[in-house]
Amino acid sequence: MSGIAFDIAHLLAGGLVLVSFMMIYQDRLYALLNVFALHAVVLAAAVAWQAHIQAAEHLYLTAAIALVFKAIVIPGALHRIIRRLGIHRTVEQVVGSGLTMLAGMGLVALSVVLMLGITANSDAIAREDLAFALSVVLLGLLMMVTRRNAVSQVVGFMSLENGLILAAAGARGMPLVVEISVAFSVLIAFIVIGIFLFRIRERFDTVDVVALDNFRGERR
Repeated sequence: MSGIAFDIAHLLAGGLVLVSFMMIYQDRLYALLNVFALHAVVLAAAVAWQAHIQAAEHLYLTAAIALVFKAIVIPGALHRIIRRLGIHRTVEQVVGSGLTMLAGMGLVALSVVLMLGITANSDAIAREDLAFALSVVLLGLLMMVTRRNAVSQVVGFMSLENGLILAAAGARGMPLVVEISVAFSVLIAFIVIGIFLFRIRERFDTVDVVALDNFRGERR
């Protein structure tokens, strides 16, 4: 593999981690959704580049699915849900953005050390893509546990899944049936989550998970 091919793959995978940090930093729902759309665009570019350097045409389908559904359809639908439910536009956080960013940097360092050690015998591009992919997964989990708003937790879940797609693409692709299954799973999960959010809003007049805990008697 030429040096430029490696550099571009490295840049795109690293860019996905950077955009994950941008999502963690956001404190407005609309801004968070816009950054998530950017996250999906970078993922689509990374997967498309992997399709090019691996000569794996089926990965272009994965890139197209990420671009259409995750960069356009899902963010647009979540924008409509926020407007329709009248959800408070501020992202409620368990801890401050500064501490969350520091925790995120620690998770990225852990991912790099762990994956580079485990994949010592793999080719360089696969090793680094897996390290970046694990970083994206852990940052998605971090967003889920440090946000109180259900919509922001949904975004964290979907960004986590973006990391899994990057890992599968970097590890010499994945079978077409797996790509299609992932796409339909994400679509079905999004539909279920949308219905779930409507029902929460209708029943409790909020999507703040702390308020739901208080309703169950789990006051903090």
